[in-house]
Amino acid sequence: MNKKALTQLALAMSIFGSVGFFSGLTGLSAIELVFVRLVCAAIFLFTAWLITGNFKNEIWNQKELLFIILCATSNLLNWIFLFKSFEQTSVTIAISLYHLAPIFVLIIGSFIFREKLTWLLILALSLCFTGTLFILGLGEIHSSAFEWNGIIYSMVAAFFYAATMLFGKSITKTSVYATTFLQMTIGILLLVPFVDFSAYTSLNSIEWFYSILTGVVHTGVVYLLFFNGLRNLPAKVISFMIFVDPAVAILLDILLTEFRPNWLQCLGILLIFCGLLFTIKQSKTSANSECIGSGKDSAA
Repeated sequence: MNKKALTQLALAMSIFGSVGFFSGLTGLSAIELVFVRLVCAAIFLFTAWLITGNFKNEIWNQKELLFIILCATSNLLNWIFLFKSFEQTSVTIAISLYHLAPIFVLIIGSFIFREKLTWLLILALSLCFTGTLFILGLGEIHSSAFEWNGIIYSMVAAFFYAATMLFGKSITKTSVYATTFLQMTIGILLLVPFVDFSAYTSLNSIEWFYSILTGVVHTGVVYLLFFNGLRNLPAKVISFMIFVDPAVAILLDILLTEFRPNWLQCLGILLIFCGLLFTIKQSKTSANSECIGSGKDSAA
């Protein structure tokens, strides 16, 4: 287990858990907000790339450039549909359903990266997803006020989120700085024709502050941490660490608003963290077993 990568991914997910709350304070619709995030993040990442000196030792690979383009496209669609879901339904509901993504990652990753998918891991993942459903509130699904457009947008965003993670895990030679900067730049070029620039003229200073904050922190900083974690952790650990995001979202809902979770939602948070801890422990056990096996082979 790469502890540094695990810490970075956990921090990235913790920060990203607050994005739904800050997006509501920007005064921008989905496409315009995504565009601001892309521009701010691109400037931040390019600056970091120059300051660290990584651009001098960059290794360019044609195959990886293709993965970067695919990753950027899927990431752009992921953001657009996620913020559209925030417009149609509550942050808690949108974020919870958004976390269908780890299921896609775990299943597809087991085939692409040939990582063993055991029944115990499937059980642990089921605990995490059940936890998100409990946070969502099962009774609300049958409510006539439930926004089905928001559900659909969240699930589509989940699909593109999974694609982003899988493409990102395939990028190993290009530095994290170059990878994320190129993704933001490609996203800007793809999105420019669809942006309503007049929407920015009505923003006040506070809305601009939150818009730039989500660009630099929730995008630039988060994606440096996120993509470094992706390339240094197995898909099964990535799948479970992403569940930190909805747990943080619900905790912020408690701290920043008058929302109080019921017993079912409290159980959901508990299930998420139980699944996380179980998976990390299993991954450490697997890693130790592989090391022992390699040692025996060498001795033989």
